[in-house]
Amino acid sequence: MRTKFYSDIERLRKMTDEDIDFSACPEMDENFFKNAKIVLPLKKETVTMRLDQDVLEWFRAQGKGYQTRINALLRSYMKAHQA
Repeated sequence: MRTKFYSDIERLRKMTDEDIDFSACPEMDENFFKNAKIVLPLKKETVTMRLDQDVLEWFRAQGKGYQTRINALLRSYMKAHQA
């Protein structure tokens, strides 16, 4: 699997603009930018939280972004219980 990933990267590096099929991508004309809205991310707040060691180790083992994934799970739980 790793070999396929690296071979795809090499194939992509060799592509020119003419090799790219943009047919499924609409052009970004004046109307696109006239109707575009800026969506700013919510402000993050630093907290101290006590988690079970095995839970934290499991999230950390998932790699970079584990705190973002914990936040996403907490947000999902929150939304499910707001209704």
